[in-house]
Amino acid sequence: MSTLHSSLSLCFEEFRLVFCYLKLSLQSMADSSLIFHYFSHQRSLFKTFFFIPTTLALITTLFILFNISTTSHFFFTHHQQQFTRFVYPKHSPSPTHNVSNDTHLFLDLPRGGGGGGSVSVSQRSVGYHLGSRGNYMNNKEVFHDRDIFLEDYKQMNRSFRIYVYPHMRNDPFASVLLPVNFEPGGNYASESYFKRVLMKSHFITKDPNKADLFFLPFSIARLRHEPGIGAEGIKDFIQHYILNISRKYSYWNRTGGADHFYVACHSIGRSAMDKAWTVKLNAIQVVCSSSYFLSGYISHKDASLPQIWPRQKDPPNLASSKRKKLAFFAGSINSPVREKLIQYWRNDSEIYAHFGRLTTPYADELLGSKFCLHVKGFEVNTARIADSLYYGCVPVIIANHYDLPFADVLNWKSFSIVVATLDIPLLKKILKEISSDKYLLLQSNVMKVRKHFQWHLLPVDYDAFYMVMYELWLRRSSLRVQLSSSIDSH
Repeated sequence: MSTLHSSLSLCFEEFRLVFCYLKLSLQSMADSSLIFHYFSHQRSLFKTFFFIPTTLALITTLFILFNISTTSHFFFTHHQQQFTRFVYPKHSPSPTHNVSNDTHLFLDLPRGGGGGGSVSVSQRSVGYHLGSRGNYMNNKEVFHDRDIFLEDYKQMNRSFRIYVYPHMRNDPFASVLLPVNFEPGGNYASESYFKRVLMKSHFITKDPNKADLFFLPFSIARLRHEPGIGAEGIKDFIQHYILNISRKYSYWNRTGGADHFYVACHSIGRSAMDKAWTVKLNAIQVVCSSSYFLSGYISHKDASLPQIWPRQKDPPNLASSKRKKLAFFAGSINSPVREKLIQYWRNDSEIYAHFGRLTTPYADELLGSKFCLHVKGFEVNTARIADSLYYGCVPVIIANHYDLPFADVLNWKSFSIVVATLDIPLLKKILKEISSDKYLLLQSNVMKVRKHFQWHLLPVDYDAFYMVMYELWLRRSSLRVQLSSSIDSH
């Protein structure tokens, strides 16, 4: 009994000492040396003095961790319900708009692997999301918010205006500054299609004071083959071009190029601005090589241009039941990712991974496969996503850090599968785990979205041209700095 009494007395004394220390600490005029002097006479208790607060802190930490672990579902759900918010000043807000006039809300934008590293499709699967109107959405819908998109699309068509810096036919570089006079083709046709269609559209204004954005009309793809410029001279050409328009016009200088944009599909465009860093930092870059991994690309300021191999005929409509192969890929082996794919699956009976020249028509392989693989090559982008959609094949995206085209609008999880490059050995398992019902839903949504990945010389509503224009409309700014005469004189 005496031992118990002694222990209680010791505990009381220890807590009394802790309280004493805290009280002394709160006294701003107290001399800290008094504390040390007091404890120096009670060495055993001095150790206890430090032990008790540490123990209490440890217990508190464990309690917090336990509390978090028991509520992890809440935190996960909360994370999945986060949205990306764009703030763009409106010129003339639509009276029917049901959200605030300066806000566009889109949900859980896919990152194609994300800036922080890619995760497998099983890790990326999401249930329901809280929509911008308060309603719950799921991955069955191809749009993040269809109503907002349609309302904004109408406003864009009605009010959006682009000013293009004028150039004459006798300009020494007319071939790279003016639209082509033929129908574009090939792997980088998107760049030429956009400029040709834009110049004949109702979005063009000849009054720069009415313009929302200013178009820098040089063609990166054509500069590569321009005599006297070529790939080595592109950087100097861009540098001189920006210098010339900044001297001749006031529009670049008043915003530092923030309301300007250019379009490029060839990957050389990512280094074309190395001598014109204001373009990279301020202007809107609409590029095919839209990677979060590249320092020169800034998501939500810049935009992803879909790389599309144009086709003249209407897209086929083949039933999914006739697709016998599980997955298909064909292409050159120009990246470690493709090397890994071929290493694991080149001899598989269900995943047809081929390099070199095909012995069968490319279109037949796309039409006969359930999934078509978009695998990162030298760049994250290829025309394979648009190829897959055109032939009704569900795209499987194996390209980390890819900022997917039209991600502000389209819910890529509803019509594609994203697989991390690290998960290539698990590719068959991932695809086999997709149920028949889920696949039919994915393929049905492929048929819905493929019109957004087609070019036409005479644009069709919601085609690739209008979707790029919508992305630009989201990035417009109504800020205009009027340079007064007093400012000009200084």
